[in-house]
Amino acid sequence: MTQKKEVAVFGGGCFWCTEAVFDELRGVTAVISGYAGGEVKNPTYEQVCSGRTGHAEVIRIEFDPNQIAFRDLLTVFFATHDPTTLNRQGNDVGTQYRSAILYANDEQRGEAESFIKKLEDAGTFDKPITTTLEPLTDFYKAEDYHQQYYANNPYQPYCQVMIPPKLHKLHKQFADLLKSHSKSTAN
Repeated sequence: MTQKKEVAVFGGGCFWCTEAVFDELRGVTAVISGYAGGEVKNPTYEQVCSGRTGHAEVIRIEFDPNQIAFRDLLTVFFATHDPTTLNRQGNDVGTQYRSAILYANDEQRGEAESFIKKLEDAGTFDKPITTTLEPLTDFYKAEDYHQQYYANNPYQPYCQVMIPPKLHKLHKQFADLLKSHSKSTAN
């Protein structure tokens, strides 16, 4: 049986944080940190950080929809960052840190629109959702030192402060979606 592969691209602030979260989900075969949604071809980290390229720090998630649904990815995305702060996540400020879903097709766009409407109708957040829906045009892989950053730098101060609370929430609220859960239930 061949594994089916789809792609989702999310911007939820610093890509070190979002990569660490989505890397733990079952059915996710790869998480790549990068840049999307801007005008400059092949931007560098320094260019994106300037806020002048229009890009967001994003992750490209490759996943098997037979193991995890796009809707599950949306659920985790909205639960592990603040989608109500415009161009900001914590101390990271600028359009490069915007909350964004860069949809690969009309089906993803429709599902994301419906998901956001349900969150808003339910009053899930105290403030309006500012997450942008943008067509995925170009994705540029970030420099190698950004890939698997948390796994390679768990003691870096930013990582120690910002990422463990997100992972704790992930483990507490979404244990059934974790790779480690599917291993333990398979025994």
